[in-house]
Amino acid sequence: MADKPKPDDRPITVRDFAERKRKGEKLVVMTAYDALFGRLVDESGVDAILVGDSVGTAVMGYTSTLPVTLDHMIYHASAVRRGVKRALIIIDMPFLSYQASIESAVLNCGRAIQETGVTAVKVEGGSSEMLDTVHALVRTGIPVMAHIGFTPQSVNTIGGARVQGREEEGAERLIGEAKGLEEAGAFGIVLELVPAPVSARITAAVGIPTIGIGAGLQCDGQVLVLPDVLGLNDTFKPKFLKRYAEMAPEVRSAIGSWARDVRSGAYPDAEHSF
Repeated sequence: MADKPKPDDRPITVRDFAERKRKGEKLVVMTAYDALFGRLVDESGVDAILVGDSVGTAVMGYTSTLPVTLDHMIYHASAVRRGVKRALIIIDMPFLSYQASIESAVLNCGRAIQETGVTAVKVEGGSSEMLDTVHALVRTGIPVMAHIGFTPQSVNTIGGARVQGREEEGAERLIGEAKGLEEAGAFGIVLELVPAPVSARITAAVGIPTIGIGAGLQCDGQVLVLPDVLGLNDTFKPKFLKRYAEMAPEVRSAIGSWARDVRSGAYPDAEHSF
């Protein structure tokens, strides 16, 4: 059995992200949505936990992230915060919580930080309007993780989960967005569904870390969704996903065994009764 990671106990900060890139050390980011998995993910030694609006599809049963609300995100991020001691926690800002105006973005992101105790927010997009929003958030004192490439909150305008930047024009646009987001003050950028060569160009073009999901090896770090990595969501099979466990069959088997014991009268036995 592999030794359990023994990371230094000091909480990870946004400054550590920049330092890891400078040293060429890969960053490990994982999603979590509750205190139990927050604790287990933290104890595994990851650098950051993203409380993603992917909770909508991974846990809540929605077909996209669009129905997820700010109240949903605050609930889940607060739970994760209670389970985590070391990893940097980032809350995903949901659809319509930051796009309408800079003022509403600052108020909603500020509320998210105040009510959850997490360190940073994540917002999608690299348009000129989003650069102004990121700048205002950072100026207010709110660390921002940016997100470009496939942006799930724009799934209806993009036309589905599609790789972005395949053509040179799209690649140049993404590189420009990344540079703009760095200049606006973002401490890192998630690259989702971006061709590996384009991700490599973006990573070389900016001084802040890039975190890939379906974006190749050259990113400064990687993020995946916890139920996908554990094989709990066994119907989701994108090309970029590598499962590190197959827990769905184990869960079905364990609950099935318990149900059979209840029905046969084998549980609870004397050992499990007071």
